[in-house]
Order: sequence, then structure tokens, then C-alpha cells
Amino acid sequence: MKGKRVFERLKRGLEGIIDKIKKTELKENKLVPIIWELKLLLLENDVAYSVVEQLCDSVTSSLVGKEIGRFEDIEQMVTDSLRNAVEEVLQTEKIDLLKTATLKRSSEDPLVLVFVGINGSGKTTTIAKVAHFLIQNGFSAVLACSDTYRAGSIEQLAEHGKRLGIRVIKHQYGSDAAAVAYDAVNYARANAIDVVLIDTAGRMQTNKNLMEEMRKIIRVAQPDMTLFVGDALTGNDAVAQAEEFSKHVNINGSILTKMDADVKGGSAISVANVTKKPILYLGNGQRYEDLMPFKSEIIIDRLFD
Repeated sequence: MKGKRVFERLKRGLEGIIDKIKKTELKENKLVPIIWELKLLLLENDVAYSVVEQLCDSVTSSLVGKEIGRFEDIEQMVTDSLRNAVEEVLQTEKIDLLKTATLKRSSEDPLVLVFVGINGSGKTTTIAKVAHFLIQNGFSAVLACSDTYRAGSIEQLAEHGKRLGIRVIKHQYGSDAAAVAYDAVNYARANAIDVVLIDTAGRMQTNKNLMEEMRKIIRVAQPDMTLFVGDALTGNDAVAQAEEFSKHVNINGSILTKMDADVKGGSAISVANVTKKPILYLGNGQRYEDLMPFKSEIIIDRLFD
């Protein structure tokens, strides 16, 4: 994972917790203060509270009263307990975007992807990265600027389209965002384009008018996937946003941006568990190539190896 600092603080903290537990009698009253310390460590590293509770309950139940064999490595046992707890919260269904796009290409209709999230999360750049990834793997794509709200949004997406060499469907500012999505899907059908990527207005989840506009885009475009884009640097705010968006629209998965600058990493541990939907990719740089598939084993290895 690009950005060697990711999970650095959490990794160091977990090493300290493991060291304390291995020196402690595995009785509940002895473990309580250390588990409390574990909770604080996780919270300080932006792990969502519900996930913290699940992790700590799992570790406690696996260790309390456990018999230690004469030749058993207690440090390894404690490490495995923590590792298994993290693996458990990271477990969700998997989505293979390339496989999905390949299956969709055999039909008459394009694969339609709608991207949602708030301003500043890196949503528009992420859309360009996903488009680049698809193009590099042999798929054709078209971009739709259904963000007719934010000043500069149309020009930003148009510039990405120019750099990528693909068409951008756009209307004027203030026009019907759903109509832009509709035109993009019809353009893709008429021109045998494989994938439509629809940008939407970055909206606070509390803005009812913009949330209703987003629902209208989804009704009109009928996407195969609605993807939440969240800024990893905002920590628990990204988790709360993902949870709130999932209440208003059926998000199918998430993409976390700016992972290369995140020293905590708690949002990566939390988002999938809170939404019960997978993280597809992590953005870890400014280039189009800086988009890596999310793999739970990478996080596990970074934390425990």
C-alpha cells in the first residue's frame, strides 16, 4: 500500500496491547483495564464505536479463561485473537468490477455506475481513476456530469474526459441532473459504450433537496451500482456519511480516497462493517494509476506482520 504511514499508529498501539496481555493472567478482571485501553486506542484511530465494541467483545471472549499449553506461544495466541477479530469485522461480500463489466458487456445495455459523496472527498477525481482503470482493461467508457450544482464541476470532469480521451455528457449549470444521466445512458446504448460513470453533486446527507435529486438520478439511470466515495482523512465522519447515504440510497460499495496520507486507517476498518457493503478500491495518490483494489489481507498484514 502506497503511503507507509497508513496504520502506523494503530500498529504500534496494538503491539503495546499484545505485550500487556501476554504478561497478564487471562481472567476477566485482569483483562478489563487492558481491553479498555484497546477501546481507547481504536477510537483514537478513527475506528467507529460499533466496530470497536465488536472487536473488543471478540477479543475478550476468545481470551478470558483460555488455558495456555506448556509449549504454547502466548504472544502468538494473543496476536491471533486480535487478528481474527479484525478479519471478522472486515468480512463482506466481494465485488469484482472487471468481472461485472465483462458480464454486462454481453447484454445490450451498458454498465451504469453512480458515484455519491460530499464535496471535497475526491469523488470526481476518483471517477476519472475508475474510468482510466476500465479503459486500461479494454472497456470503453463515457462520463456524465450530473453535478450541475457546484461551480467548476462541469469543467473539472470535462478536463478529465479530455485527458482520458473519452466523451463527457454535460448540460448547463442548474439544469436537471437526472436528464444528464438519462442522456449519458442513451448515448452509451446508441454508441455501444461499455460503461457509464455518473458524477453527482457533492451533498451533505442532511440536505433534503439534494438527496431527493440524487434519488431521482438513480430512478432515471437505474444504475447497476451506486458507489459511495469517502475521504479517509475525515475518519469517523466518512463512516457516518457512508452510513447515512446507505439509508437514503442503496449503495453497493465504497471507495476511500487519500489513504496515502492517512496515518490512522480506522475508516478503512469501519466503513464496510457499518454499511455491510464492500470497499472496492482505495485511492492512494494523485495519478490516475493510484487506485488499488481493497483487500482485507493487506490491512491485516500491515497491522500484524
